[in-house]
Amino acid sequence: MKILVIGGGGREHALCWKLKQSPLVSELFCSPGNAGIAKIAQCLDGDPVEVAQQIQADFVVVGPEVPLSNGVVDDLAAAGIPAFGPGKSAAQLEASKIFCKDILQKYNIPTARSNSFSNIADAKAFLQSADDIPIVVKMDGLAAGKGVVVASGTKEALQALAQFEEQGHADAHILLEECLAGEEVSLIALTDGETIVPMVPAQDHKRIGEGDTGPNTGGMGCYSPVPVFTEDIFQEAVEKILQPTLDALRQDGIIYRGALYAGLMLTPQGPKVLEYNCRFGDPETQVILPRLESDLLPILMACADKSTFPEMPNLKDVECEWTSQTAVCVILSSFGYPADYRKGDMISGLESASETGAIVFHAGTKIQNDEVVTNGGRVLGVTALGDGFVQARERCYQAVEQIHFEGAYFRRDIGWRCL
Repeated sequence: MKILVIGGGGREHALCWKLKQSPLVSELFCSPGNAGIAKIAQCLDGDPVEVAQQIQADFVVVGPEVPLSNGVVDDLAAAGIPAFGPGKSAAQLEASKIFCKDILQKYNIPTARSNSFSNIADAKAFLQSADDIPIVVKMDGLAAGKGVVVASGTKEALQALAQFEEQGHADAHILLEECLAGEEVSLIALTDGETIVPMVPAQDHKRIGEGDTGPNTGGMGCYSPVPVFTEDIFQEAVEKILQPTLDALRQDGIIYRGALYAGLMLTPQGPKVLEYNCRFGDPETQVILPRLESDLLPILMACADKSTFPEMPNLKDVECEWTSQTAVCVILSSFGYPADYRKGDMISGLESASETGAIVFHAGTKIQNDEVVTNGGRVLGVTALGDGFVQARERCYQAVEQIHFEGAYFRRDIGWRCL
């Protein structure tokens, strides 16, 4: 089969890496791809539907949230090409934080209390009379994991709104949420709209600084499994959050197919939803897929729309087998990230890192003058497996130390909670 993966980050490299292992894949393409993906797939640039038609793709896997929110799966279906991912209406779950919150509250799915506002001025007015307690400020829409500020009180929340305003978002819709306390866990499930198959959980580090300090990023590292996420909590999350969300969307006339990714806070009252994403997580995918022992392609194909593509396998008949090993991923970022960052710095040590047994997933890279150079904020994700957390972490950092580029930054405390 000819398979096309849409995207060019670390998540897409992990997807291509896993799909390349499938005996069902005869040709693998990626659009636009990156320097690492180019070693295992043919990279093409252009409109996703046009590229899929050009190569006569048998199946398309959509990685990033932007094309999903723009309706690329619907467009591919209209062109007669089956794809993995939710349609445009279902992708609102990530594209609009307010839409997501409305669904959760309407169907009593555990989440934080909140208030929404149609512009920054109204949100400011509300905060002027609010209690001075920790509050989460969220700008509606897609923000690559960085449109959220956890404020210590109303003063800091007002500063966050002022910063959004300075960035030209005065008319942005704003969500002000109760600040939940606990540990965050990412739980991704695969679904065809009816059956739901949870994957193994992961825990990532969103803050740029060690000790989980500084501004949010798209993620600076993660690991799987998550010791604090017990089997009882796992079942509670599936039964009280994931399945009810799928049912709630169906009640509202939306069939959700693809990856349903819940960002959860483990509170004293049980797990609660912080946010939903409509795709695989990044960098969570870089620790989840290396733990998957089953062929990924049939699982993804089983999530496709059977009404349009009846030849697709059924999800209820597909099994996911997982290794008991631990996976740890550390992200190397460019100097300045998550603000303005450098590009074009030559990367060395990639082969030495791979020789340690780790997997080096490329995120923001490209080929320039036959050299691999930086081309994004998060540049690389280094993942290692081990028999237990300590071994996996040691192997991961051993590989990270082999890689060098000007201004390279990585957190040295990934997984500190497990230690």
